[in-house]
Amino acid sequence: MAKEKNNGFGKFLAGAALGVGLGVLFAPKSGAETRKELKQKIDEMVKKIKEIDIDEVRESFLNKIEEIKQELSDLDKEKVVSIAKERAEAIKVKLDELVKEAKEKATPVIQKTVEDLRTKTIAVLKDTVKKLEEPKEKNSEKASSKKKNKEEK
Repeated sequence: MAKEKNNGFGKFLAGAALGVGLGVLFAPKSGAETRKELKQKIDEMVKKIKEIDIDEVRESFLNKIEEIKQELSDLDKEKVVSIAKERAEAIKVKLDELVKEAKEKATPVIQKTVEDLRTKTIAVLKDTVKKLEEPKEKNSEKASSKKKNKEEK
């Protein structure tokens, strides 16, 4: 928490220095005075920039990366499978509605096409869920063989 405040403070200092520099440029003073003040402000800004702790910035980046990794690991396989099953069920419901509407309002040719679409889509959905439910070892074996095939090419 303290480190985040320090990073914010560094940004604040840089913004403040920029604001002061612009203020000096637009101040009603002679050119020599303005250049002298501007040089002083630039020197102050360089000094403040040199005071920024690079290790602190690095650690802040690493902390953010670690948070992202944690979020990604939370999106584990079970959640993906669960979401896929929910979406598949929602698609099936919509397909059933489409078939029902086709039976009520469409020609036999369109009805047949819609029913074929429903059958094929459900088969694809089941296959997708089945692949997601495969054990990790099988998935890692597939990935290894794909990588090996690419390397051989």
